[in-house]
Amino acid sequence: MKKYTQLLLTAWVGTGALFTASASAEVFVAPFAGYSFAASEFDVTQTDTNEQGKVKIAESANYGLMLGVTTDDPGNIYFLYSSQSTDLRSGGNFSADSVIDLTVDYFHIGGSLFFPNGNLKPYVTVSMGVTNMRPSGDFSNESRFSMGFGAGLEYEVTPAVSLFADARGYATFINSDNALFCNGGQCIWNINADIMWQGQVNAGVKLTF
Repeated sequence: MKKYTQLLLTAWVGTGALFTASASAEVFVAPFAGYSFAASEFDVTQTDTNEQGKVKIAESANYGLMLGVTTDDPGNIYFLYSSQSTDLRSGGNFSADSVIDLTVDYFHIGGSLFFPNGNLKPYVTVSMGVTNMRPSGDFSNESRFSMGFGAGLEYEVTPAVSLFADARGYATFINSDNALFCNGGQCIWNINADIMWQGQVNAGVKLTF
C-alpha cells in the first residue's frame, strides 16, 4: 500500500509541475474506458515444485483518466492513469485454470501531437512511467518501468467537448530470472522474461477548460 501511495504522489507532483509550467495553456480532463489484450506470456518456474510453465495476463476491460494541458504544436502533455482488473492465466505444463486475480495499473506522463483537419484531429502519442501489478491476497506488488505509444482520432463537438478513440501499446520492462509475487520470503514463481507487451483500445470524452 505504501508503494502504491508513493506512485500516486509522484504522478500528481509530476502533473502539477506540468500545469505550473504551462499556466497559460488550456487544461483538460479525459475519462476513458476500453479493453486490454494481447499480453505477453511469461516463462515461469514454480519455486516450491520447480515445475515450468507459462502464465499470461488475461484480456479484460480497463478504465482510466487523463489530466493534461494543451501545447501550441498543436498537441498536449498529460498524466495518464489506467486500471485493469484481470487474472493471470496458466499455460504450458500448468492447468488451464486462472492462477491468481490481478490488477494492472499504468501511471504515465506522456504527450500527443495532433494533425487537425477541421473538427477531426488524428494524433500520435508516446508516454513513459510505471506499471504496477497487484495480486490478490498478501502477495507483494510488482512495479516496473514502462513505455507506451499509440495513435488515435479526436472529434471536436464543441471547443470544450471532444470525443476520442485510440489504440495504445505498452512495453513493461521485466528483469530476467527474478522472483515474482512474494509473501514473507516465499515467492510463487521465478520469472524468465525481459519485456511484457500489452495492447489497449480506448474511447472517451475530453473536457477542456
